Amino acid sequence: MLRAVLFDLDDTLVDQARAARTAVIAWAATLGIDDPGVPGRWAAISERHFARRQRRETTFQGQRRDRVREFLDRDLSDAEADVLFEGYLERYEAGWIAFPDALPTLRRVRAAGLTAGILTNGDRDQQWQKLERVGLATEIDLMITSSELPAGKPDPRAFQHAVARLGASPGEVLMVGDSLSKDVRGALAAGLPALLLDRDDRYRGSDVERIRTLEEVPPGWPADKPNKNERSIQPR
Repeated sequence: MLRAVLFDLDDTLVDQARAARTAVIAWAATLGIDDPGVPGRWAAISERHFARRQRRETTFQGQRRDRVREFLDRDLSDAEADVLFEGYLERYEAGWIAFPDALPTLRRVRAAGLTAGILTNGDRDQQWQKLERVGLATEIDLMITSSELPAGKPDPRAFQHAVARLGASPGEVLMVGDSLSKDVRGALAAGLPALLLDRDDRYRGSDVERIRTLEEVPPGWPADKPNKNERSIQPR
């Protein structure tokens, strides 16, 4: 029987990709960089250095500095990198917005008597600020961030810690996220059932359970399964 639903935050509840894309274009323009490839390059750089943070190879602030250095291909001091990153950060924070299906889904899950939690690879202070900014802070019961853990998703310890905090067993906690590797395969490996949020239909034909919107999250799982042309959700 399901007792809780854990949601990823970035690009699951909050449109982080759009905020980052808009911010880096505007920020790069202030630095004299006018290149249509800027969003893709910044996203790849960010993913690489943020993964280093999840493996504890650098600090949260350190990965920010390294992203700026690689993006600009400059040998910058920490202070110089911090100042430059602030130009991006201000624009990024201004672009935070929740997906339209986030608020009603969290309320529906809680109305069903389930715990609505968040398991995110972000920094706790920033992620809580994000929730407050987009109006979701009062709609969740628990937030667990990788900055509190020995390692982030998809490390099994992240999911094990979340399950323990919920006072549940792995099979009683459903993980919902947009990352096939971090959210879904990581959760399945730790014994949790999982749904892949595939808003853009990128993972058609995948061997995992997919949903296209958060409206398909089944608060009564496994009795209340998504009504769609996908395989029925079964305990893993």
